[in-house]
Amino acid sequence: MKLRFSGHRVLILGGSCELAGKLAERLVVEELRPILACRDERGAQRVLSSLSAIPGRFDTARIDFADRRTISSVFGGIEGGPDFLVDFAQGHMETLIGASDPELVQRYFAENVSFRAEMLRTACRVMLRKKRGRMVFISSAAASRPNAGQGFYAASKLASEALYRNVGLELGSRGITSVILRPGYVDAGRGRKYMRSHAESFTGRMPLGKALSCEEVADAVTFLLSDNARFFNATAITMDGGLTAGK
Repeated sequence: MKLRFSGHRVLILGGSCELAGKLAERLVVEELRPILACRDERGAQRVLSSLSAIPGRFDTARIDFADRRTISSVFGGIEGGPDFLVDFAQGHMETLIGASDPELVQRYFAENVSFRAEMLRTACRVMLRKKRGRMVFISSAAASRPNAGQGFYAASKLASEALYRNVGLELGSRGITSVILRPGYVDAGRGRKYMRSHAESFTGRMPLGKALSCEEVADAVTFLLSDNARFFNATAITMDGGLTAGK
């Protein structure tokens, strides 16, 4: 199937993660221009290293979820504004509810929910001027089925899902749509570490017997960005090989 895209520039938040790198490689194949936004210079250097095989085919930018000023700079730095937004960004906080630090909880939700709401406000306004736009939020199967210690992570994912869902509800008639992807276990980052430490119990829980690869997630996101997938709007799609389908 030939994918069609209404636009060229793809802003990727959480750009230094392994999944974002694989997505960037996939987007370049489709002749799109990924802009990978990272929190700091170390993240930008990680992007440059991981994508050294495709020099000149992507850009980097800075967005710090603890610094509101970086919102205007990242969107203002993209000529004409982004046509697409892919949001991988997510802070790490795994702790039991009863053992949590109230100040850390407040900071976590300020960065991962309140900041995201302000970022989306800016993204919507930029895309409204263009009269088109597509957003893909990378959530998690943990949003509906968290492990112990993932309460805050799941709560922030669910809150962010609600924000993205409403973008599609409110602006779909004006050419701006959104979709949420909930991957299950992915062989990358924190998921890889978890699977290695729980190897014996992990495969028995997966109907397909394996985790998602970065390439499989990148292919799915690329499809969801395309015009071919435009009727997947204001909804969440679970991609976990059946992990959350049973008890």
